[in-house]
Amino acid sequence: MNKEIFLCSICNINSGTCLEDCKFCSQSVRYKADIDRYKQKDIDLIKQEAINARNNGALGFCLVTADKGLNDKTLKFVCNVAKEVQEVAPELRLIACNGTASLEQLLTLKEAGIKAYNHNLETSESFYKEICTTHPWSERYETCQNVNKSGLTLITGGIFGLGETQEDRVSMLESLASLNPTSVPINFYHHNEALELEPNPLEIEEAFSLIELTRKLIPNADRIMVAGGRELMFGERQSEIFEHGANSIVIGNYLTTSGRAMNKDLDMLQSLKLEVAKKV
Repeated sequence: MNKEIFLCSICNINSGTCLEDCKFCSQSVRYKADIDRYKQKDIDLIKQEAINARNNGALGFCLVTADKGLNDKTLKFVCNVAKEVQEVAPELRLIACNGTASLEQLLTLKEAGIKAYNHNLETSESFYKEICTTHPWSERYETCQNVNKSGLTLITGGIFGLGETQEDRVSMLESLASLNPTSVPINFYHHNEALELEPNPLEIEEAFSLIELTRKLIPNADRIMVAGGRELMFGERQSEIFEHGANSIVIGNYLTTSGRAMNKDLDMLQSLKLEVAKKV
């Protein structure tokens, strides 16, 4: 078991405005899910979230926008937020998660102080058309390639429990491995009644085995992160994820769902005699 656990916090700086039809995502306007929707979160609120994340041991702070990809307006906003956050919490490693992005856009983010970019493949190339029809899987893969070209740290992962087969899971993990990511966030589908997908069919032991499989098939990744759906998938057995290869978690809330109170995660790590990582 890894003795140091990397903590990351997510900040949804633009919520519920996406026009794409990803069937797993409540941020799509198509499904009319009952979530908060806003174009730009107040910068003072973002800065307070950053300070709170830092004070609770987070090293990573991810600025997420809910659109297919970056445009000029969003790019400017993310860069501005990045500069503001650096002034109040310079210890945080800033991550951007803004959808598909060109090499030029990524270099602009890098210049603004962003250190890493997160763009998930979500699932296998062959299954992707079953969960999204408005853009191809290849655009996701290409964005990850652009991240590597830009010199930003690549963070890319996917979601389990969408109705995919085990073959799809292996295919996704092999595709992720081919991109040589530093961090691999794995999510477990958190069902919303407004979405077309069936609820996550995974059993807890199968979910543990998928963490192990991720570690096995992407051995060069520094971090295997259990992200969205952790609380729902593992319940009172969340502490066991570290026995199966995870060494990173998201603390606090997710994009449209609530996470566990940060102090409870810190208490969990302390009870396991695991240390919070102090540096990347």
